[in-house]
Formats: sequence, C-alpha cells, structure tokens
Amino acid sequence: MKPKEILVERSKNLRKAIYKINENMKDKFPLKPTSDVLEDEIAYSQKLIGVIEKEETLLEYPKVKEQLNLLKETIADDIEQLQSMKDQDAKVGHKTADSSFFGYKTHLAMSEERIITAATITTGEKSDGKELQTLIEKSISSGMEVETVIGDTAYSEKNNIEYSKGNGIKLVSRLHPQITQGARKKENEFEFNKDAGLYVCKVGHMATRKARQGKKGVGKNQVDTYYFEVHKCKRCPLREGCYKEGAKSKTYSVSIKSDQHSSQTKFQESEYFKEKAKERYKIEAKNSELKHRHGYDVAESSGLIGMELQGAMAIFAVNIKRILKLM
Repeated sequence: MKPKEILVERSKNLRKAIYKINENMKDKFPLKPTSDVLEDEIAYSQKLIGVIEKEETLLEYPKVKEQLNLLKETIADDIEQLQSMKDQDAKVGHKTADSSFFGYKTHLAMSEERIITAATITTGEKSDGKELQTLIEKSISSGMEVETVIGDTAYSEKNNIEYSKGNGIKLVSRLHPQITQGARKKENEFEFNKDAGLYVCKVGHMATRKARQGKKGVGKNQVDTYYFEVHKCKRCPLREGCYKEGAKSKTYSVSIKSDQHSSQTKFQESEYFKEKAKERYKIEAKNSELKHRHGYDVAESSGLIGMELQGAMAIFAVNIKRILKLM
C-alpha cells in the first residue's frame, strides 16, 4: 500500500471505532479530501484527531485510543519522510563500504582540555580531510595556539601535510596509501572516504571495488583503480566529461607515490607521534556525548542552515558543561 492508502485505512478504522460508540460524531468530523495528494490526507487526519481529542469520553475507550495512537504514529512517519524528500541540502554519506546515511557531517576541532574550538557543517558526502585547514584557522582566530594536530588517516593527504609544515604544525595523522591523490585534474571531483576505503564521486556514488595494478620496484608507480556502477553513471546528470557514452565500465585511478611522504613516514615512527596518537580517542568521546546526551544524532530540521543552528547550540552546551567542570 502507498503511504496515502495506509493513512486513509487507519483514519477509516478510527472513525469506525467511534461510530460504534457514538454515531452522532459524523456531523462533527471534517470533510474528506477529494485529491490524491498525501499532504491533503495528512491535513485531514490532523483535523480529525483534533476533533476527537476534544471528546474526552471517547478517549476512555481502549479501542478508540489504540486506533488514535496508530493514526498519530502514521502521520509522524509520513511527515518525517516528506521532510527528508524535500531536504535539498542533505546528501548520502558513507561510514563503511556497506553502510550509508542520509544527512550531514559535523567536523570538530578540540583542545587537550576537551573544549571544542571550531566546527564546520557539511553535507554527508564531503571528505573529512578537506576541512582540516578551516578547522585550524578557525581555532587560531578564536585564540588557540596550535602546535600539534591529532587526527585519523583522513587528514594525512598531501595538501594537509604541506599546510602543516608550512605553518610549523606537527600533524599526528597516520598515512594511508590511498589518500595521496597526486597531480590529477579530477582531484576535486572524487573524494576518498577513509571509513569505506573507497572513492566517492561528486554526486555521492561510492566505488564498488578497487584493484591494484602494476609492480613494485620497476621504476613506475603502482596504481589503484576504483570501479563504479556504470548504470548509475549512464543516468548521472553530471556524466558529461566524466562518463564516456557507450562505455561498459567507469573507473578512477590513483597513483601511489610513497616517496612524497618520506618525512611523514619517518615522523610516524617517532615516540612523540606514538604518544600523541593515543589521545585521539578523546574526540570520539566528545562525538558520543553530542549524539547521545544532546540529541545530535538526528537533524531537527531540514537544510544546512538549520543543521548549523542545531550544531551551534549543541556545541555551546557541551562546552559550557566542560568549562564549569574545569572551573
């Protein structure tokens, strides 16, 4: 059954339960919608509920109460689904190769005292590593002195290593061979998802698999080739210049240039790096606090601006709590 058909069925069951008790209620109920639009059926059901809830004696009957609650739940589900469909800012992101989410990402920077110093809100498909420089600059502008940055492998891409060195910052982020994007023209079109270990195109489609090509030590760099579902590429609105019409496959290849990161590799083996890397768990604990204690696991409204407002309030709350504890 379609969402509208389910809603019609449940409002009908509610009316039937009431007619068995009081047939005169027919005159009080609103007119049924004549259109085939889900929103009109939701509006009718809400009016129906409003009329019934004014009759306190009816609410004492278990059958009426049961059908009323069922209708309320159905309306809530339909409204939530409509909001998701109308949220043009939200995008599909990936935490692993097999799991995805629809919504947004919040990228955080935090001091050693566990106070959040900066945050950026992006759509769900954006790469974590691209936000590092913004987070550092925001933290500095708010009064922080940044000497060391600790992050996971998503932050160890070439641009971040060069930025950190240029600003005298130690970047405690372990290298991932797939992070190095090399000098490719499409560098900004495909983003690496460190959780899934695969690339995501600018529309948000994730590669289905990867294969390494070439041999080590033959004077030529090896290449990781990522394969995308070609049937999606055929229908993609941005396929021009990316997908060649008639092609039976769509791939994206990345050269592995380990020699470019020799200094970072050496830094990874230092005692300082190993000691500082142990503190990375703190940011995950802060993420957990935001999600589970402050309702930050679900967007309360649609749109990027609404998510930024929600993020600002949640972060303000956890910071105030932490500051009071430190005091």
